[in-house]
Amino acid sequence: MNLVNHLAERAQRHPDRLALIDADRSMSYADLYRHVCGASQQLRGDGLGEGDTVLILQPVGIPLYISLLGAFHAGLTVMFIDPSAGKAIMRNSLSLHQPSAFIGVGKAHLLRLTTPELRRISHPYHSSGWVPFSRKWSPQAVDVFDPVESAADAPALITFTSGSTGMPKAACRSHGFLLAQHQALAESLHYQEGQVDLVTLPVFTLANLASGLTSVLADTDLRFPALANSTAVAAQCKRHQVTRCAASPAFFAKLFRDQQLPEFTSIYTGGAPVFPDLLDRIQAARPEMDVVTVFGSTEAEPIAHIAWKEVSESDHQKMLAGQGLLVGKPVQATQLRIVTDQSGQSNTVDFDAQELPVGAIGEILVTGDHVLKGYLHGKGNEESKVSIDGEIWHRTGDAAWQDETGRVWLVGRCGAAIARDGQPPLYPFGIECAAMSHPSVQRCALLKHRDQITLFYEGQLSEDDRSELFDTLSLLGVEAIENMDHIPVDKRHNAKIDYPALRATIKDR
Repeated sequence: MNLVNHLAERAQRHPDRLALIDADRSMSYADLYRHVCGASQQLRGDGLGEGDTVLILQPVGIPLYISLLGAFHAGLTVMFIDPSAGKAIMRNSLSLHQPSAFIGVGKAHLLRLTTPELRRISHPYHSSGWVPFSRKWSPQAVDVFDPVESAADAPALITFTSGSTGMPKAACRSHGFLLAQHQALAESLHYQEGQVDLVTLPVFTLANLASGLTSVLADTDLRFPALANSTAVAAQCKRHQVTRCAASPAFFAKLFRDQQLPEFTSIYTGGAPVFPDLLDRIQAARPEMDVVTVFGSTEAEPIAHIAWKEVSESDHQKMLAGQGLLVGKPVQATQLRIVTDQSGQSNTVDFDAQELPVGAIGEILVTGDHVLKGYLHGKGNEESKVSIDGEIWHRTGDAAWQDETGRVWLVGRCGAAIARDGQPPLYPFGIECAAMSHPSVQRCALLKHRDQITLFYEGQLSEDDRSELFDTLSLLGVEAIENMDHIPVDKRHNAKIDYPALRATIKDR
C-alpha cells in the first residue's frame, strides 16, 4: 500500500490532465509522476529507504509536492515542521524524532547554524541557492517505475500539534490512514472527477491528486490567510477557471471584504470557528454557491459538515441565543459520541455511565479509520486517547451537544469553560457566536477577567450599540464587555483565538 499508487493510476488514465498549477508553472499528471519517480530515484540512489525520515522545508509549490510524493514513492516517512513556530518548538520536535534527510530551500539551511539537531542530519539537500556541505536537490523526470509497497500501518507523514503545555506532539499518519482520510475528505468535500480546486490547505492536495482533480496552489502567502492577496487570487482563479476552494474562514473573509471572491460553485471552510455572520453574508451575495462548513482537527479531519443552505431560521435563532455553533452531522466515516466533560481529569471513559443524552453538553469523542490512533512514541496518548472495547477513540477536547437529528452544536473548548457558582459552566463559542452577529464586532473572545465574565471585542461600537450589545449578552451570563485594538489569533489559520496570548495581553488591564 502506498498513496502514490493513486497518482500512478491517474497518470495512466488521464496523463495530459493538469495535476498541479502554481504561480510559476503547471504540470500534468504524467509529468508529475515522472518527476516523482526522479525524486524517488535520487533518494534511493543515496541509500535512503524504508525506515528513514526526510524533513521537508520548502514553500508551497510544485517542487514541494515532488519532494513529498517522491519520498513516499521511495518508502520514506516525511516530516513537516513549521519554522515560524520558533526555534524552541523546532528543537523539541526534532528531539521527538530525528530525520535522516533534510530537503530545504537555501534560506531554510540557515537554521542549521542555530539548531544542532539539523546539523546531525546525515543527508542534507538544498533546492535553491548554494549551500556548503549539502547536495543539490533538483529531481528530473525519468521513466516511471513502481513505488515501494508499504504496509498499511507504515508511517508516511509526521506533523506536529502542540498540546495544552505548548510542547509538540507528533501526529504520525500511516499510508492506510492517509488513504482513509482521502476517502473521508472525498465524501465530505464532494469531490468530482476533473474539478479545479484552489488549494490553501496543502495536505488536501494529496486527496485532490488521488481523486483526479486539478489543484491550483493559491498565489499568496499561505502562512497568513487573513492577509491573502485577494487580487492575485481572484485573477488566478479566473485564469484557470477554478470551481471550488477549501480554506480558513479568515481567507474567505479577506476575499469577501475586498470584493474579490471568485465565481466558485462551492466553498468549504473550517480549521477554526466559522461564525454565521460571515456565512450569511457570503451566501446572500452568492445564493447559487454551495457554502459548506467542515469541522475537524489535526487528529480527525473531517468530523462533521453542513451546507449553509440547510441551516433554518430556527437554527439561526438558536445560535443568536448563545446555544452554540452548528457544525452539522458527523460524516459517514466518523463515529462520534458525547460524554461527560472531565476536562482532562481522567483518561478512561465508560460509555454506559458517561454518554450523554440528546441536548446535554459534554466532550466530543471520535473514532474511525481516518482518526489518529496515537502519537509518535505514545507521547500525548494518555491525555487524548482512550481504548473502549478494543477501539481507540480520540478525545477532541471540544465541548458540544447533539440535537434530535444528530447534528453537532459546538459550544467551546472543554478547558475554556468558565465555572459559575451553583450554575452550569459557561462555554465561550455560544456567547462569541451571539456577539459576532453584531455588524460592528469584528472578532471577540470570552473569558474570566478580574472575577468578571468578560467579552473582549474588536470593532468600533457607538455608546448605544455597546449598551445594546451588553444588555443582550448579559442575559447569557456576560458581566462586562471591553474593547481591544487587536485580539491575538493562531498563526496557522489566523482565525482561532489565542487565549493564552490574550490573557497575557490583558494581564495589567
